[in-house]
Amino acid sequence: MISAARTILHVDMDAFYASVEQRDNPELRGKPVVVGGGSNRGVVAAASYEVREFGVRSAMSMADALRRCPHLIRVAPRMSHYKSESKQIFQIFRQFTPLVEGLSLDEAFLDVTASRNLHGSGVEIATRIKSLIIEQTGLKASVGVAENKLVAKIASDLDKPDGLAIITSGNVREKLDPLPVSVIPGIGRQTLARLQQLSILTVADLRLAPDRDLESVFGRFAQRTRERAAGIDDRPVVAEREEKSVSAEETYDADLDDRGDMERELLRLAETTAGRLRKSELQAGTVQVKIRQDDFQTFTRQRSVRPPVNNTDQIYHIACDLLRAWLEENPGARIRLLGVGGSKLSPAEQRDLFSCEESSATNAVDEAVDDIRDRFGNLSVSRARTLERP
Repeated sequence: MISAARTILHVDMDAFYASVEQRDNPELRGKPVVVGGGSNRGVVAAASYEVREFGVRSAMSMADALRRCPHLIRVAPRMSHYKSESKQIFQIFRQFTPLVEGLSLDEAFLDVTASRNLHGSGVEIATRIKSLIIEQTGLKASVGVAENKLVAKIASDLDKPDGLAIITSGNVREKLDPLPVSVIPGIGRQTLARLQQLSILTVADLRLAPDRDLESVFGRFAQRTRERAAGIDDRPVVAEREEKSVSAEETYDADLDDRGDMERELLRLAETTAGRLRKSELQAGTVQVKIRQDDFQTFTRQRSVRPPVNNTDQIYHIACDLLRAWLEENPGARIRLLGVGGSKLSPAEQRDLFSCEESSATNAVDEAVDDIRDRFGNLSVSRARTLERP
């Protein structure tokens, strides 16, 4: 562990989207509720604790969730409402410290080291935050208190829901050692399977494993992984994280197996992504496509762009090139999900008055579409080609 000078909280709202729906609709309370998954091919965005008893989890396909719990209640997401609730919760965090690092709408790290003289110990601050969240929103949160981000995040999951767990330098091994190795961030299913083959099942096993075993799995990150298993983490809490990417994706009711259909969908997704970039006055230095096959294998392909772009046609043509190259490597693929994104973001530059006529024309189209959608909504205008959906 690093110096005891730091006190870090990890606050994690309990089944956030589902809890908001159950709070707002008394008929859903105590029921197995999932948010998301507009069709059986969609994905669970959030699962209430009642449905988790059946093994249903977020990011699970809706079809799998229904197999596990046929009587679950499906609720359409209300993202703008969740964002409003999240804003209120984050305002509570900032009553105690300006060092708030949001990880998502329902999760954040707080560095309250400098707040202890004013607000009390980390445990007292965590208790007060939990109480204020309940008083002001009617929702519950679980909080982990530790000396670094890694251990605080692990702690917040130890006593869910409505939990409060404290891990100190004095009891870190006692608390972490018996836990399954999967609690260490970055250990996914494939890595977990390789560790199981080496009989590395717990955090203690990982911390004490021979160098050769760790290097065979983690390569040059072996030592860092051992440090994580020992509860060592010196990352600071970084407030006001900059947006790293902008993207749009969709899961389809029927698998896409025709290239024309795929490219039509890419155009629609590229248009959404480009519009979001322009609205945020950003441009992307890298364009990516995300591809998920019918067997759930997921691939990404990307290309750097100079100068950066936020133009629909440019993003679309790059995305098409990336998809075509992938299809050549995977002939006959059936696609369940497509996504188009932009990363390596930078502030958008004013359009060059002397740019080529074709570029000026396409920018003018984008500007006209943006203006119409701002005034009349996103569904008010669409490119003709995107209307021929499969």
